[in-house]
Amino acid sequence: MRKSTISVCSMALFVFAAALLLRAQTQTKAQTKAEEPPYSWSVEKIRNSVDHVRAGRDLTPAAWPRGCRVAVGLSFDFDAETNALRDGLLSPGVLSQGEYAARAALPRILALLDRYRLPATFFVPAVTALLHREEMAGILASGRHEIGMHGWIHERNSQLSEAEERRLMRKSYELLKSIMGKPPAGIRTPSWDFSLATLRIIRELGLLYDSSLMADDRPYEILADGRPTGVVELPVEWLLDDYPYFGFDRYSAVRPHMTPKEVYEIWKAEFDQAYREGTMLILTMHPKYIGHRSRIAVLEKLIRYIISRGRVWFATHEDIARVAAQVLQPAAPDPRNIRK
Repeated sequence: MRKSTISVCSMALFVFAAALLLRAQTQTKAQTKAEEPPYSWSVEKIRNSVDHVRAGRDLTPAAWPRGCRVAVGLSFDFDAETNALRDGLLSPGVLSQGEYAARAALPRILALLDRYRLPATFFVPAVTALLHREEMAGILASGRHEIGMHGWIHERNSQLSEAEERRLMRKSYELLKSIMGKPPAGIRTPSWDFSLATLRIIRELGLLYDSSLMADDRPYEILADGRPTGVVELPVEWLLDDYPYFGFDRYSAVRPHMTPKEVYEIWKAEFDQAYREGTMLILTMHPKYIGHRSRIAVLEKLIRYIISRGRVWFATHEDIARVAAQVLQPAAPDPRNIRK
């Protein structure tokens, strides 16, 4: 009797599961059928999709502060353990790589910046800030550095609902505000992941700038559906990120494929062209990658080279964005043209 009951229950569970699977497959097919493939979209739909978030006016000023020819923004994404935690990877071996960022790499980076009295921007997930309070205090101690938003736990924004993305961004904003004693001025989205709702939430928070998009090498104003937003974009680029060169994942093809010297030559060439153009260089680095001994040595070599060129303005992202935002302000009227 008991075996028969178990068999009936098992069969019922099987039928129920099969029904759920069939329902899910039917819904998926219906959704797929309802969604037009991109090659059949109208030109208007294509244009609206492309124009949702777009690059607007170039915000490179006529001159950078103190007569400098180029602006250089050094930035460090202090992810620590959040990459692993986001994906539920709780192996002590994996987590120790994030711990290295706080324990060994960050002190090295701060010492390097202190040696040359340079400012930098640290984009910090809120969970990193919670786990590493002393390190946060260390970043703020010199009074030169900026802390910017970088998600709650390095979540991927495009995988979230708008409500969930908004909730996590607001939590991150409030936590960093409580640590710094002032609101953060800008954001770099985790993994540069920018959902269809991200810009809307950035504007709701009143942030000055974003540093996640790639439409230019120069600062620009972000447009929303073709309309100016006043939000400054300080664009990024994989060429100017240490992860593609130094990242490592033992279970995938992500492996270091260039030497630090080769990366130095790429970044030097990027700086030289920015110098010729009189624009801007934004470097995206991660303590757990750039903070290793052979790599921090190359970063110092690059810094020394940039300084040697002269007329270089090293600044936080906030300071660069504030100068760029001035381009958006209407020029004061020439008093000679005002009728008395």
